[in-house]
Amino acid sequence: MSVQGWWLGSICALSSVLGCGEPPAPVAPTDPIVEPPSDAPVRSFAYQRIDGAMVTAKSYRGRMTLIVMVTTYDTASQAQAQFVEALVHRYVPRMNALLLVLEPPQNAPLVEAYAGGLGLSYDVAMADADTVAGNGPFPGLHHVPSVVLLDRESREVWRHVGIVETAPLEAAIREHDERAR
Repeated sequence: MSVQGWWLGSICALSSVLGCGEPPAPVAPTDPIVEPPSDAPVRSFAYQRIDGAMVTAKSYRGRMTLIVMVTTYDTASQAQAQFVEALVHRYVPRMNALLLVLEPPQNAPLVEAYAGGLGLSYDVAMADADTVAGNGPFPGLHHVPSVVLLDRESREVWRHVGIVETAPLEAAIREHDERAR
């Protein structure tokens, strides 16, 4: 058995012991997707933040929005959340950011601890079942980490599957921010 297979098996076993429910979300493939669907419509979504408030595409409209899809048990997700944290301080209030956790609702206490432990200053929400399956408002995205950039009208303008460091994220934000002006 490979180390990767052993690691995945260990996570699955731990998840079942802890009662976390479903098996882990798929890990991102090695080749990132960098182009959104060519006919990117306005994305419509509504997720419950871990503080109980709702966050919607409408509430984010008027600013660029960075949505980061993660899980709590993936180290690449943790790094991705930190890369976004660095950007948030440079671009808020011109940009929104949302950490969207692709885990079942019963993991909400774990997600709260995760966000608190990372000291995140941006919104954190739990994804719905459709989004976790890759059938929600961001079709095909159910790998972690994944990042989506929405323009001021909530149209998807950029996406990346797999970890992406701060510099490429910032380049995408600048490019699409300048186009909008």
